[in-house]
Formats: sequence, structure tokens, C-alpha cells
Amino acid sequence: MESCTIILKGEFPMIQIIAGEQGEGKSKLLINMANQSIKTSKGNVVYLDHDRGHMFNLHHKIRFIEVNDFPISDYKQFFGFICGIISQDHDIENIYIDGLLKLTNLSLEEIHPFLDELKRISKKYNVHFVIGISCKVKEIPDPLKTFLIA
Repeated sequence: MESCTIILKGEFPMIQIIAGEQGEGKSKLLINMANQSIKTSKGNVVYLDHDRGHMFNLHHKIRFIEVNDFPISDYKQFFGFICGIISQDHDIENIYIDGLLKLTNLSLEEIHPFLDELKRISKKYNVHFVIGISCKVKEIPDPLKTFLIA
């Protein structure tokens, strides 16, 4: 599997991205990380996905949200959706996003402004984000390559 983790470094909280091609185990890794975090987290855990396919693989205490149930068509609406989730539950500590590009209709080239906004709310509300992105690791845009770790 050629997936890897990208960490946007800075103060905690942080954003982590799991990148890899379809079928390389990104979702399985996200699910495992979410299930592990519910054991150690002092706050709540949320898992966002485009369908219910992984819902039953998650610990019952993880709040699963099927994003396609809501009228979201671009990254700005998705960002607003995330802000709404955080505004309703100030105890959220971790948010897992499976398939960011599919959920937001973003291209890899457009992802950086979205992550900048996410980083801002991550810091303000002390929420850790783990994001799955379907792409070849070598396709990650240059501004994010500095965050790749093996």
C-alpha cells in the first residue's frame, strides 16, 4: 500500500491526511483510528462518510454521519456543515472524514484553502481532524508535500 499520512504541523490540534488510491485501505485505517480514539478520547468522536457502508464497523459511541443525506455540493457548504456539527457539540475532540474529495467536489489542486480553514477551526475549537483522500501519493500538490511522512 502506497498510502501515507500528511500532518499539517503546528500547535495541537492538528490535521492528518491519509492518502492512497482506491482499495489501498484508507477507510480501514480511518475506521481503526476512530475506534482506537474512542477508547482514549476525553471528548466525542464523529465519523463523516458518503454512504453507510462503514457504519457498522465503527464503535457504537462514534457519531456516524452520512454526508450525502444533506444538500452539500461544494467545499464551502461542507465547511459550514462541519462548523454546524462543532457548534452543536462542544465536546467533539476528533472528526474523521472519509473521502474528502468526493464529499466536497474538490480537486487536489483546490484542497489547500479548505485545509487552511479547517486548520483555523481545529485550533479554535481544539478538534483533531483525520481525513482520507483518494489519490496517488505522488499526486499530492507541492504545498502539501512538505507535510508527507512515511
